[in-house]
Amino acid sequence: MHILLIHQAFAAINEPGGTRHHEIARYLVKQGHHVTIITSPVSYLTGENSRGKARWVTRENSEPGITILRAYTYAALHRSFFHRLLSFFSFMFSSFFIGLGVKQVSVVWGTTPPIFQGWTAWLLSRLKRVPFMFEVRDLWPAFAIAVGVLKNKILIRMSEWLECFLYRHADAMVVNSPGFIDHVSQRGAKNLTLVENGVDVSMFDLTENGAAFRKTHHLENKFIALYAGAHGISNNLGVILESAAITRDDPQIAYVFVGDGKEKANLIQEAKAKQLDNVLFVPSVPKSEMYAVLAAADACIAILKPIEMYKTTYPNKVFDYMAAAKPVLLLIDGVIRQVVEEAQCGKFVEPGDPQALADQIKIMHNNGVNTKQMGKNGREYVEQNFYRKVLAAKMEKVLYSLVEVK
Repeated sequence: MHILLIHQAFAAINEPGGTRHHEIARYLVKQGHHVTIITSPVSYLTGENSRGKARWVTRENSEPGITILRAYTYAALHRSFFHRLLSFFSFMFSSFFIGLGVKQVSVVWGTTPPIFQGWTAWLLSRLKRVPFMFEVRDLWPAFAIAVGVLKNKILIRMSEWLECFLYRHADAMVVNSPGFIDHVSQRGAKNLTLVENGVDVSMFDLTENGAAFRKTHHLENKFIALYAGAHGISNNLGVILESAAITRDDPQIAYVFVGDGKEKANLIQEAKAKQLDNVLFVPSVPKSEMYAVLAAADACIAILKPIEMYKTTYPNKVFDYMAAAKPVLLLIDGVIRQVVEEAQCGKFVEPGDPQALADQIKIMHNNGVNTKQMGKNGREYVEQNFYRKVLAAKMEKVLYSLVEVK
């Protein structure tokens, strides 16, 4: 098969961010397929063009079987919601015209968020007369409405219409969380398959002890509570800063933020204003190097705003934390809480409650044996239930089913 993936927020293994699609693409290539990915040169985390001068398209053939085409995208992703929409629409059109030039495609794979690229994938599939698989990784626009970033009634109606259109017209649907199944089914999805978020466990070397990271950042002999990921509105990271203020009397506890995002500058300013010398901000790290960062942590934080819709998510970072054998401090209720509690790999903390987070960090700090055992439990659980290789095989099966019935 030749699979064409349209994915504005795609991150390669050597870039920061979620690398689900690069990992799956690598698996597909090993099975004899070719994957072409049309993506943006603008980082979804930083909002900056990582490829220097803007071009209509930049071709990358970094490994056999995978072709990455970086399509022109308006580089103002984090300036405002309006500019964010301009970025989405610019990619939607550039990826379409570039996609027209990709030959001998067997199936087109669209993914959301952002949802607008789904239209591009659908239209390309119809023009090329090949099947269209649509993958939902985020309930957009429902999440954007719930968090308050999408307020315009006309845009909401247009986005909801597009969402339902794509669900109804996809030849196959994939969701990455069981919490999404009811939502997409009620809006017309058919031929639906769950291919869960997961992790390539082999990327996390448990012989690494994180000593280099600790030494570089002067964190020797500290209990490190680490957050890794996007620094956006939805991530509610101010709660972690409030927790840091509560535990500032304990010099052994340190909070480390790894990543980038629209809210990072504001968070740094807030930490300075509160004189939180127990907080450290570190730039984004490529996924291929993330194991060494997580190895330095004693506990890892997963957090979202306390919004009902977020109970449906399977966040990437939770599976990475588990693969690194680190206990999870989970400030997200819902389906991911079920995973953490069944695996006995961490503790649920009421979302939005900094005091509860501070209390649980102190408990983990004072009970090192139990804390380490939770980490070991998580590693064993993801190996058995969320191994990327097994999940990638499920995705291949969906793609094969489309080509066979064409």
